[in-house]
Amino acid sequence: MKKICFLLPLLTLLALSPGPQPKRTAPGTITLSKATLQDKIKGGWAGQVIGCTFGGPTEFKFNGTMINDYQPIPWYDGYIKKTMIENVGLYDDLYMDLTFVDVFEKKGLDAPVAEHANAFARAGYMLWHANQVGRNNILSGLKAPDSGHWLNNPHADDIDFQIEADFSGLMAPGMPNTAIQIGDPIGHIMNYGDGWYGGVFVGAMYSLAFVSNDVNYIVRESLKTIPPQSTFYQCISDVISWHQQYPNDWKRTWFEIQRKWSDDVGCSDGVFATFNIDAKVNAAYIALGLLYGQGDYTRTMQISTRAGQDSDCNPSSAGGILGTMLGYDNIPAYWKQGLKEAEDIDFKYTTLSLNDVYSIGMKHALQVIGRNGGKVDGETVSITLQTPKTVRLEQGFTGHFPLEKRPINKPLADEYTTTFNGIGYILSGEVRPKGQTASYQYESDFVAQMEVYIDGKKQETASLPASFTRRRYDLAWKYQLPAGKHTLRLKWLNPTPDVNLRLNNLLVFGDKPVLARY
Repeated sequence: MKKICFLLPLLTLLALSPGPQPKRTAPGTITLSKATLQDKIKGGWAGQVIGCTFGGPTEFKFNGTMINDYQPIPWYDGYIKKTMIENVGLYDDLYMDLTFVDVFEKKGLDAPVAEHANAFARAGYMLWHANQVGRNNILSGLKAPDSGHWLNNPHADDIDFQIEADFSGLMAPGMPNTAIQIGDPIGHIMNYGDGWYGGVFVGAMYSLAFVSNDVNYIVRESLKTIPPQSTFYQCISDVISWHQQYPNDWKRTWFEIQRKWSDDVGCSDGVFATFNIDAKVNAAYIALGLLYGQGDYTRTMQISTRAGQDSDCNPSSAGGILGTMLGYDNIPAYWKQGLKEAEDIDFKYTTLSLNDVYSIGMKHALQVIGRNGGKVDGETVSITLQTPKTVRLEQGFTGHFPLEKRPINKPLADEYTTTFNGIGYILSGEVRPKGQTASYQYESDFVAQMEVYIDGKKQETASLPASFTRRRYDLAWKYQLPAGKHTLRLKWLNPTPDVNLRLNNLLVFGDKPVLARY
């Protein structure tokens, strides 16, 4: 049956799927009941919570290695509520999503990207990587899409929009191009290139999960939205090919992903480290879980989690996509145990609970359906289907290859000077009030001012907040320098005895890979 399904058009495929399914009413359209639509929207949001909760204990504790079968991962009645109350920061997948949902609810579906950017930048939650760089850029006056561009955001290829794009697909059932259009400006607040493609891919999979019950179809059709020239496309295409080659061995495919695609280029934490928050690698683990899970919720959750790295975000995406496909009612009871008692809890930093977003999500989906050729007739919804279209080509960090990560590990008292050979650099470090020993959650109104000179010419005066929520994730960076030797000089303009400005590492980029230099 599986081989036959690949040859069937989408609308015929729907008739083969179990449970209440959309029905063809005219070429290119489907109808489904409001109850079915609501059930799928609920499944999408609930699936995210389930996946995020399940993968939370292993998040970034298994980097560059899979989580072996004998490693227990807890799951029990009451666990979801307990985690939502005691580990609020785990649900960045959800409260980031809900920031944008809330803007659409308050400002309308035509809300400009500035509304989303300002809401996200001024929210009270903690952020990392591309999100935090995007936030700092917005607060510093740099607008989207420049705030996410790789020249302004060293983490542009990171996973951030990928874990936040669920809302776009859930707003656009059966309309992947509309999902991408909704998410495009928001995704460029914090990402570019492969980082944006992660959100494009995930949003399209959610959209198609409303109208197909075949995960192979959902993954393959969604990949058509990504330009084949991109490394993101090539990575996911490899996963699909390896699944065909090794259909019963997800671990073999995991090893192939690791062998070919585990190198990081942009992230200052991931280069020359086992840690990898790159969008395409973690998207590969989402696809891995879906393709080898074949619609089985437990197997999908286990594989997408046990692939490691960002092992809460990946099962959250896979669980949400599969929850949309199956619908809330068809998610196994084992995975929904304790969910009901958590559905009225507002996510931290928001005024929205799961029950709230079930209702709001339905409202927004109906509005988007109506705007795109569909209609609502009583308890029946008609959707005009879309064939996935390939988005524009974006590729960051082209021609830049990491050469070295040089430890500095010293405070900046006044000035610091060093040299490097290459075409670019990232300087990592932090500004933290003295006496703050926690690794995060430090706050201060102080903003360090640091002049940055390259070869005697001032590059910028960097503003470095001594606040975790407003911090500049990396202290300074510059790409596309002339190849050769460069001098980097730093000068702290307003030193104070109450604050440490610490220099951690200098990451240097060249115009050729390391091995090509020998």
